Amino acid sequence: MKKCYWSVLCLLLIMYMGGCQENTGENAYKNKEAVKETMNSPVKVDPSINLSSEKVISVIVEFKTKPAKIAVLEAEAQGMDMTLDKAKEHVEQSHQAFEQELHDFLDDNKVDYRIKHRYKTAFNGVSMELPASEIKRFMGSSVISRIYPNEEVQLDPPIQPSDQM
Repeated sequence: MKKCYWSVLCLLLIMYMGGCQENTGENAYKNKEAVKETMNSPVKVDPSINLSSEKVISVIVEFKTKPAKIAVLEAEAQGMDMTLDKAKEHVEQSHQAFEQELHDFLDDNKVDYRIKHRYKTAFNGVSMELPASEIKRFMGSSVISRIYPNEEVQLDPPIQPSDQM
């Protein structure tokens, strides 16, 4: 389970630090159109996801509510008072609200999907599989902040300095 948390954390860190690279190739036009469709939405979707594809893909869905310990630290930094139990309650409520949105957006439209993992500690969200074209249904979500492709990332080990004497 720790490996899974570290994988998600590394993926997010790389995406934040790496910035966006221009998408080239034959799908570049489709992905630019997908970005245009989501620009006015509060939900941010990674531009590498082809929202017109019917292919089932694996994605990571990040919720707006921060993980409990992070929420407590942010509240303290802002001079507000929040207990860990209250922050954990907010995380649980975000997962319940997401379940309701799944029902409203996907179940009612008979969309096949599968929740693979639920994250509540280092990251608040889920990983799931669904057809890429169905991600558009989440554009009106009040719970979701971002949607990323679920990809394995391999980091190169740091270069060790050689003994120069």
